[in-house]
Amino acid sequence: MSADRPLVFAHRGSSEALPEHTLAAYLRALDEGADGLECDVRLTRDGHLVCVHDRRLDRTSNGRGLVSGKTLAELDELDFGSWHPSAGDDPLDDPPDPDRTRLLTLDRLLGAVRDSGRQVRLLIETKHPSRYGADVERRLVELLRRHGLADPRPDDPVRVTVMSFAALALRRVRTLAPAIPTVYLLELLPPGVSKGRLPFGARIAGPGVGLLRTRPQLVPALRAAGHGTYVWTVNTADELDLALAQGVDGVITDRPRFVLDRLGAG
Repeated sequence: MSADRPLVFAHRGSSEALPEHTLAAYLRALDEGADGLECDVRLTRDGHLVCVHDRRLDRTSNGRGLVSGKTLAELDELDFGSWHPSAGDDPLDDPPDPDRTRLLTLDRLLGAVRDSGRQVRLLIETKHPSRYGADVERRLVELLRRHGLADPRPDDPVRVTVMSFAALALRRVRTLAPAIPTVYLLELLPPGVSKGRLPFGARIAGPGVGLLRTRPQLVPALRAAGHGTYVWTVNTADELDLALAQGVDGVITDRPRFVLDRLGAG
């Protein structure tokens, strides 16, 4: 990253161009030059972490029901990409490219990021409420340990940060793996945060771009308290200009190439 621009994180991969949370979307984001990737994780019925945003399968697959009620094998039978507008882009793509349509596990994403041969920052959001509660963070830290990512060193090419809207989830990560940075995600503004106070262990705030508009003093207050700011989801020129004017440390976007071009980072 250049010191004079924020980090650019690909939200669910390069998710405007390709189906969100697919391996193809993440590889596209790396090819486009994103500094980092963002993913959401949920726990399956048989204890696997999968990269899916919604509680239900309906929007981003041809399945029905809750992600948490399915086994990994059941989810692996579903199509997670044909809903996306890019599905018909390549007439020679028959059968469909599995990297565009197959469920992505966090284990597989971590492997791909480690094999990329470049520096990557990975933001992992644990989704709550969940029927599995603390098991989500416990399984996450176990998986990060297996990949050698739970105790980062300064020279590690892959650096993981855990995010959540749930302060308790961040506290659990802090207890299980104190060296992993955490981001407190914000859609509304809880008491105290407007003055720069974050939950125990969190050093970065993650406000939605709407909060930057309605609470222009939020980022300065966080900065004065020594906290960083990653803002989501920045997809337009106006949103990027707002984020830059407030001096955020990172932008999370569906359009990493667009943002990088606007930043002159091509």
